[in-house]
Amino acid sequence: MQAWKDYQNEHKDRFLEELLGLLRIPSVSADSKYKGDVAKCADAVKEHMLKAGCDSAEICPTAGHPIVYGEKIIDPKLPTVLVYGHYDVQPADPINLWTSGPFDPQIRDGKIYARGACDDKGQMFMHIKALEVMAKTNTLPCNVKIMIEGEEEVGSSNLGKFLEDNKQKLKADIVLVSDTSMISMEHPSIESGLRGLAYMEVEVTGPNRDLHSGVYGGAVANPATILCQMIASLHDENNHITIPGFYDKVQELTDAERKAINSAPFDLGEYKKELGVKSEWGEKGYTTLERTGIRPTLEVNGIWGGYIGEGAKTVLPSKANAKISMRLVPNQVSGEISDLFKKHFESIAPDYVTVKVTAHHGGEAVVTPTDSVAYKAAAKAIQTTFGKDPIPTRGGGSIPIVALFEKTLGLKTVLLGFGLDNDNIHSPDEKYDVFNYYKGIETLPYFHKFFAEALVS
Repeated sequence: MQAWKDYQNEHKDRFLEELLGLLRIPSVSADSKYKGDVAKCADAVKEHMLKAGCDSAEICPTAGHPIVYGEKIIDPKLPTVLVYGHYDVQPADPINLWTSGPFDPQIRDGKIYARGACDDKGQMFMHIKALEVMAKTNTLPCNVKIMIEGEEEVGSSNLGKFLEDNKQKLKADIVLVSDTSMISMEHPSIESGLRGLAYMEVEVTGPNRDLHSGVYGGAVANPATILCQMIASLHDENNHITIPGFYDKVQELTDAERKAINSAPFDLGEYKKELGVKSEWGEKGYTTLERTGIRPTLEVNGIWGGYIGEGAKTVLPSKANAKISMRLVPNQVSGEISDLFKKHFESIAPDYVTVKVTAHHGGEAVVTPTDSVAYKAAAKAIQTTFGKDPIPTRGGGSIPIVALFEKTLGLKTVLLGFGLDNDNIHSPDEKYDVFNYYKGIETLPYFHKFFAEALVS
């Protein structure tokens, strides 16, 4: 609609500056020293909701970081879209690998560089600005509820209770999420599925204190060495995960389904060049697109032990630790996989060390139907603003709350993301293209329009 385009063009500089302001707030949910900044960011999101046209907006306390909720109800008889996003961000470490400060957003070559630029402040904020575009031009075609949480990056542990306690408040017809990516702006896509997650931490202990590596080395098992050996054994020579029972419930796709996944535009040479690797790696018998979308994985996210400071210290550490995540596919259950991992990891520990395994957070894999009214509305919105039909893809990441929305609220979710796989989310120099940000604001109102029309007609 011309009114939407005109309003966005008139206010686009302000839209960008407001996003940069949010990005300056270090809302790191995993680190308690940023608790005040997380609260500050929640307050800022609430104010932006009200300025965008929400009838009401509130800070909803939880046992952890707060949830921000706002709504614009134009007619209770009309369809309602529940928008979900998160304002918390990943830790910025290692800081020295950033070209500019992680909370000092900079625009270079048309890209916004900052922690949270894509995941998820940039994408979440598109929805608030899209609401403003519709509300201020008096063209809102449906009711909009917006729920922005502050704990997505630490597992959304308090969101389930919030959903249970607020079923009537959150009553809607669909959940709309922009926390995913597209293949490219030239090949727009919509993710029709996400993998689940089981996140673990392991600790291997040897001697009761750090030892002199010259005096005790070779006579006492080194926990760091043993931990590395144990982790290495979790994959076989075909990069197949060796945990007994791990694949028992994995849903195998048909040849036709695998062919459809591999029909998405993908250049393996460019993929390797962009990542700076000579060869790809993964489970034998599967393509890169399959390995990152339809197959389960096990990855070490962090490993430490002993002396890692400047210079040398000849120590045999008492303990070594690692954080390990497993991405799961449909039919795998995160709790069951966590239990299988714990049982197996403890069973392979040699007598000269003790092992402690702790399960952190997890979530289930989801598949969203491509023949639903909501998916078709999203596809039509993409076609309207991009001029081409989107390609359905399977996302490699996890948004555990998507399964929670269906279980608790009985709502399906549309994953209408505008990020790119190379946006460095969770990494130094995270970025988000200004073009993508504006394109999202342009496209989202059309989803509301087409979804409402389909339900009302």
